[in-house]
Amino acid sequence: MRRIALVTLVVDDYDEAIRFYTEALGFRLAEDAPRPGGSRWVVVEPGNPGTGTGLLLARAEGEAQAGRVGDQTGGRVGFFLHTDDFARDHARMTAAGVTFLEEPRHEPYGTVAVFQDLYGNRWDLLQPATD
Repeated sequence: MRRIALVTLVVDDYDEAIRFYTEALGFRLAEDAPRPGGSRWVVVEPGNPGTGTGLLLARAEGEAQAGRVGDQTGGRVGFFLHTDDFARDHARMTAAGVTFLEEPRHEPYGTVAVFQDLYGNRWDLLQPATD
């Protein structure tokens, strides 16, 4: 079996990113280990261990990386958070201060709304349609 295990997300600060992803989005902190030079190996996951792709939160190093924080996909939706209960997660995330850029909408592929993470990266919260 093959799968994408991690996707790197460049962030300004480890601790603020951990707080946002665990508290506002309800992810779990899977790993937080020190690395040489003051960096850390920080992984957050949206579900139970091994059930999906995790995010490697990598603190920006240097001007080029810092300039990409919040704009890793050129303003497009670059991340897709699937849920089995859109209304529950939308309400919880809204209460936690997550900024949604639109009202929820129903599409042939499911219920969806675009939101921003704390840096401005765009995400879809998506409950896929059932067959």
